[in-house]
Amino acid sequence: MGARRSAEAGVAECRRRRRGTRRASRPPGAIRSLLDAARVVLKQMISITSKSPYAVLALAELGRSAGTAPVPIGELARRREMPVQFLEQLFAVLRRAGIISSQRGVKGGYRFAREPASITVLEIVELLDGPLGRDAEGAFADAAAAARRVLAETTIADVIEREMREAGASMYHI
Repeated sequence: MGARRSAEAGVAECRRRRRGTRRASRPPGAIRSLLDAARVVLKQMISITSKSPYAVLALAELGRSAGTAPVPIGELARRREMPVQFLEQLFAVLRRAGIISSQRGVKGGYRFAREPASITVLEIVELLDGPLGRDAEGAFADAAAAARRVLAETTIADVIEREMREAGASMYHI
């Protein structure tokens, strides 16, 4: 009988502790202040999604392989190992912005509507991801300004040239 009472007392004690910790771990004021702090941190973030790097790589490939003939999007996607549907979505935005133009049909594809030397990486990033560091404050604003400066100074032609230089350095002929 004594063991049973001590077991019941132990169970009751566990229940009391669980109830107490549940209440203590979720005060509404603390949750609200955490959410507010998270919103402030998120506002200060600099966000570049995967869309921009993929688009820059695809445009570099377009520049490397384009003459006067349009390049099929499937060919660009295959060369860069990208999903065709994803690349189609990105190119639709770039086409509407006047970065590239498309041609339908059997010999269709994409070509640059403007010279690659006149297209900055920042322009691509802001077309696809929105203004870089829009609501950034403090150190995040400084980081956003530095990133904007670097991306504004880098053109698609620079990216193409860098890729060709790096590919040439790693290639050798027998």
